[in-house]
Amino acid sequence: MQVILLERIGKLGQMGDVVTVKDGFARNYLLPQKKAMRATKANMEVFENQRAQLEARNLELKSEAEKVGEKLDGQSAIIIRQAGDTGQLYGSVSTRDIAQALTELGFTVARTQVLLDRPIKALGLHEMQIRLHPEVEVKVTINVARTEEEAERQARGEDLTIVEEETLELETFSEDDDGEARGADDTASTSDNVSDGNDNSDGKEGGSEQAS
Repeated sequence: MQVILLERIGKLGQMGDVVTVKDGFARNYLLPQKKAMRATKANMEVFENQRAQLEARNLELKSEAEKVGEKLDGQSAIIIRQAGDTGQLYGSVSTRDIAQALTELGFTVARTQVLLDRPIKALGLHEMQIRLHPEVEVKVTINVARTEEEAERQARGEDLTIVEEETLELETFSEDDDGEARGADDTASTSDNVSDGNDNSDGKEGGSEQAS
């Protein structure tokens, strides 16, 4: 489907460009979000008549986004989730969760503005871009932790998953030491038994000589 862009959109083009997109993308996103209109002759005339107004509105929205971006850029939001010892989440953190966490900090952010390739499935600090306007993006950090205390530790630079792994390694090493110690004790015990057997054998030989 051919559409006329009403604002700058990612890799598609600038306002006023006529581009070809997939029908589903146009019907489900561009058209209902009023980011584009069908590229018909009538719509082309409408766009040209409204172009000045659209450009002025775009500049206004961009200015507002820049003001919000100055405050939002570099912010960190905490999201508490349950996770295993290895740091793997029991579930995931989605764009909706991130938008809600940022909104709770006092910023109005829609899930569609969160640029996330895939849901977050592990503890830690996750940096990502927030697109407040087609021409305004800022960076935020999402701190995913099991508790507020762990979130503070992660913010200080601690890697909680590594701590857990080291603990497991130490426990395994300790078990191996115990096993080696038991093995050494068993070997020593076996040696003692062999020695006792030899001593008894000598005694028997001595008895035989006396009998003769």
